[in-house]
Amino acid sequence: MPLGLLGKKLGQTRVYDTRGTAHSVTIVLAGPNRVLQCKTNESDGYQAVQLGFDDQKEQRLTKPLLGHIKKFSGKPVKRIREFRNFSKEVKPGDVVGPTLFAPGDFIDAIGVTKGQGFEGVVKRHHFRGGDSTHGAKGFHRRNGAIGQRLFPGTVMRGMRMPGHMGQVTRTTQNLEVIQVREADNLLLIKGSMPGAEGDYVIIRESKKRPKGWKPPVSVAITKKGVKKEDTKKVEAKK
Repeated sequence: MPLGLLGKKLGQTRVYDTRGTAHSVTIVLAGPNRVLQCKTNESDGYQAVQLGFDDQKEQRLTKPLLGHIKKFSGKPVKRIREFRNFSKEVKPGDVVGPTLFAPGDFIDAIGVTKGQGFEGVVKRHHFRGGDSTHGAKGFHRRNGAIGQRLFPGTVMRGMRMPGHMGQVTRTTQNLEVIQVREADNLLLIKGSMPGAEGDYVIIRESKKRPKGWKPPVSVAITKKGVKKEDTKKVEAKK
């Protein structure tokens, strides 16, 4: 995890790029992130940076957590996250923000999905459901039989059934940064990400498309938009 930030999802909107193309973006408040601790191989056995986000009152923190923050002369925060192998040189007390990323970079967004409560199999697992005609009664949204006969005589592990839906950690990969607004500590990221408005998210450098990544095809910009050509065809033309 070379680069990363803690942020808060503020909502979604639409912006235009330099070519006049509209993009649906998610607005993320990505700062200020305060550096609380820098771990090294000599002292901790691995390299990492602890970042804190969203100021908090001292009386609302536990004593052990408050003591850990004060040990490094930090300020009380609501969220703390550790990023290993942080590629930027920082020290305790520094403040980092959305300028870690630039327009055109790709990121991975980690968040907790919206909780849907207890749901049935039609919504939770996209079951077809029973017939509404031909004498069907009381079987419109049921899941059907779940058991076995004498062998194996039990419900198989992983059986899709009604239950709690949502409220799980999910990662959305390869999202493009459209705009970086340093004055407002905002990142405008193309596409959607897990969580509701006001939820905390983790923004990290994309694992599959790190900084400097280029698409494996030749891209020609035209008036109508972006035209992609196969690499083999381009080489044949040459």
